Amino acid sequence: MNHILFGAQARDHLLPFTFIRPLADIRVGMLTMREKWEAFLQRETSTLTEPYLSVKYPLVKEADNILINASVVPNDLLLEEIGCLKPNQTLISGNILIAHRLRAEDIDNMAHELLEDVSPMHTQSDINKLYNLWDVVVLNEKQIEADYALITRGRESQPIPVHAKVIAPENVFIEAGARVDMALLNASEGPIYIGKDAHVMDGAMLRGPVGLGEGAIVRMGAKIYGGSSIGPYSKVGGEMQSSVIFGYSNKAHEGFLGHSVIGEWCNIGAGTNTSNLKINYDEIRLWDYAEGSFINSGMTFCGTFMGDHSKCGIDTMFNTGTVVGVNAQVFGTGFMRNFIPSFSWGGPSGFSTYNFEKAVDVAKRVYARRDREFTTIDENILKSVFEHTMGYRKIV
Repeated sequence: MNHILFGAQARDHLLPFTFIRPLADIRVGMLTMREKWEAFLQRETSTLTEPYLSVKYPLVKEADNILINASVVPNDLLLEEIGCLKPNQTLISGNILIAHRLRAEDIDNMAHELLEDVSPMHTQSDINKLYNLWDVVVLNEKQIEADYALITRGRESQPIPVHAKVIAPENVFIEAGARVDMALLNASEGPIYIGKDAHVMDGAMLRGPVGLGEGAIVRMGAKIYGGSSIGPYSKVGGEMQSSVIFGYSNKAHEGFLGHSVIGEWCNIGAGTNTSNLKINYDEIRLWDYAEGSFINSGMTFCGTFMGDHSKCGIDTMFNTGTVVGVNAQVFGTGFMRNFIPSFSWGGPSGFSTYNFEKAVDVAKRVYARRDREFTTIDENILKSVFEHTMGYRKIV
């Protein structure tokens, strides 16, 4: 059986994070949605995604395939139900398509006809699902706990160093090669996972549930509150609460990051703060690419959602509920606008378009600093985003 992940209707609502990756590769908790499904399925998956992404994320077809909605969080009951699907049968929850079993020749018709169901199965499982940007924040704390249980099941943690101060050490897991200096780890309200070769420096304070990815660094004196996921090879300092950093990004200095999501290859300047609560405690409105307008989030706490490769200067102030596109470079005095399109250059005094060739040059240098290669494929994806988002830059 071949398993293929797809983004369904949620993809456009989860922009800017799905501009340069399939929905399946969004990080929620300690794992991406793909990593969760592959852990449950015990096999690799491929992706049905946008044409310009398909070179980097190719689709693998076989005679018998099951398409799985990557926006749905997997669990044991869903896995069992998916395994019971008959050819051309769909697993649904209300109007949500969870999975569909079909032949290779039918996959190309998926977007046009959605195929005819043969006695669709209705799941008996309660489902958790990504649909809007804020869902990443809402689901993150519970997903840290679920991923912790999945990753550590049947395994033994590395010893906790004697110079670290720990509450509830039974809820702390340290992978091989990780370093924990004179830090304070409080896992009484949720687990703390410290990934392979990660480093928690002197005086850092972590209060679970917290997930720290491979090679990530928590700098001296940092305050990391529950519901925070720090993706691989990211650096974090200052104060962080209920937020997700996908990976390869830096928030290395003082400043507050709250109820926010930061993509890959981003850099947060020293002293930057994100507002996550309005002074009148009003519901927060957030830019939605699918709607082309601001929509009600139903959230009281909602911070900044920054797309990949974006960067901000020192002492940047982000308004409550701000969406920043891909490869935006923002700086200047005063609060930023609530929606900053991709490839914007500027700040409160105005924006221009960030030169694409310069953006590529910077990306190559940033990748090289992490011993990675920014390939022609990566450049072509970024070029597609640059061209697709031209219209948004005209509205600001």
